Amino acid sequence: MIRFLLTLLLIYLPSAAHAQATKGIAIVQAPEQGGAVCMASTPKEGFACAIKKCAVNGVRAQDCIKTQWCHNAGWTVDVFLQHNEGVHWHEASCGWTSKTAAEKAAALICDQKERQYVVGCILVQIYDPNGTPQIKN
Repeated sequence: MIRFLLTLLLIYLPSAAHAQATKGIAIVQAPEQGGAVCMASTPKEGFACAIKKCAVNGVRAQDCIKTQWCHNAGWTVDVFLQHNEGVHWHEASCGWTSKTAAEKAAALICDQKERQYVVGCILVQIYDPNGTPQIKN
């Protein structure tokens, strides 16, 4: 029995340590004003950080809406879309295992065969698994 418990402990400890080490990505948006992302270990930490980053240059913290949390963050894309009636927004897709997979997700988001109402769509940013922006603005 002790051997069994030790085996379980040895299996659990590395996975628990890995879960602690991995980061998630929190994404917030302030419609028509901006947005922000932050890497963190928990949604609470991530959203607090992202809201703080979002609430600058006249944007109120309450305007920064929590839109997405992904844990493990993986590769993340931020895509800008515009409806044929003029409304525009951002969509994020996260948790991808590679930059190539994330780029394919962005292409699917922008596929006008799937979304005929979209008149404009562009990949705005790609974040690596550490939250580092890959597209220099």
